[in-house]
Amino acid sequence: MTNTGTTVPAPRGLAFAAARFRVDRASAISFVGGIALLYAVYHAVDWKFVRTLDFHILVEYWQPLARGAAITLGITASSLAVGLSVGVVIAVLLQLPIGPLRWLIVAYVELWRNTPLIVQLFWVHFGLPVLTGISTTALESGFLALTLQSSAYLADIARAGIQAVPRGQWQAARALGLPVWSLWLEVILPQALKIMIPAFANLALSFLNGSALLGLLQVGELMTVAAKISDYTFKPIEIMTAVGIVYLLLNLVIARLARWLELATRIPR
Repeated sequence: MTNTGTTVPAPRGLAFAAARFRVDRASAISFVGGIALLYAVYHAVDWKFVRTLDFHILVEYWQPLARGAAITLGITASSLAVGLSVGVVIAVLLQLPIGPLRWLIVAYVELWRNTPLIVQLFWVHFGLPVLTGISTTALESGFLALTLQSSAYLADIARAGIQAVPRGQWQAARALGLPVWSLWLEVILPQALKIMIPAFANLALSFLNGSALLGLLQVGELMTVAAKISDYTFKPIEIMTAVGIVYLLLNLVIARLARWLELATRIPR
């Protein structure tokens, strides 16, 4: 027979078998690697020390830890709620012709967004009373610092959400002759807030974890309570492990709620 130079394609069954072999090989390598990693971790852990840990101490102190977790959730949620309101107002103002006031707003956002929270906590709690003569409690200072910083971040998130609203929505509202308040409250902001949900959820998780810094001011939230119990019982590993699990569970719950809210408010296409 004459060789025409054409390549005879491999049977479909052989191609499928080859692809299956590659997948099975990759899975086997991953499985063996995982077993090796677990083996290395198992031999690296000092199990004799682990057996000396006494997690029963958590049964005795679960109530103050629960109250601390509630305070953490409360101060984080309230500061984010106020920060969201302030941030949305700032974002709306930046869309309007406000002249030199724009530079003051931009300076406010850049100041609170680009300085560490720990510096803001100390400045609000110790510096503000010196400048204004108004003293605040540790809880008030923590709330104020979290609110100011969250408002700066949320202003930028809200600005992005507003700008993501299709231009046709703006043009349609103006063509209908809607007043400014109706334009913003009934057309633009409802859509912008839906767009903001994923970014807002990420920021909420970040601020929930960042609220642990409030322990430096002895606010009374979870980290403050945990540090006091740890010092009193001499069980820092057990207490801080429990605190880490609490933060993990809170983050998982908030992430799930945010995902549900995002799906529930998604605009059908």
